[in-house]
Amino acid sequence: MKRLLLVALLAPTPVAAEVKSSGAGHFEVERKAVVNATPAEIHAQLGRIAEWWNPEHSYSGKAQNLRMDLQAGGCFCETLDGGGSIEHLRIVYADPANGVRATGGLGPLQMEAVSGVLAWSFKRVEGGTEITQNYYVSGSARAGLEGYPAIVDGVLGQQFDRLVASLSK
Repeated sequence: MKRLLLVALLAPTPVAAEVKSSGAGHFEVERKAVVNATPAEIHAQLGRIAEWWNPEHSYSGKAQNLRMDLQAGGCFCETLDGGGSIEHLRIVYADPANGVRATGGLGPLQMEAVSGVLAWSFKRVEGGTEITQNYYVSGSARAGLEGYPAIVDGVLGQQFDRLVASLSK
């Protein structure tokens, strides 16, 4: 697999980062931050994924090839050079006031017998809105899931930090 989730580039987290649970057949990673933005502004920025997703963690290496359609049945997809495409995740819930949920296996997890849910939830708090990002994965991987939590936490943490930074501009 080209570049996706193969090398974790760890970045400092704005509020909290955690591998919440892990085992032979599952793991969950979580990130949280408070931003000075409304839930609707966060929701809109999620949909502008090419502005904040690190293109090093894509198949094409080009952020402009990424899109996320924020509606049920929508796609976090990527156009590949030469006419191909890939569906990274499928949107199953999109509510500008509360959050977004998408299902699928990211990167090399797409080649395994796993199910994943990537969720962003929004909660108004003093000073702005708390964003919580969770990725839950369960199932079976040929080499086991034990090696994935720290790598996935690092890569998704980097994306989360870039999302938070893009909301601060």
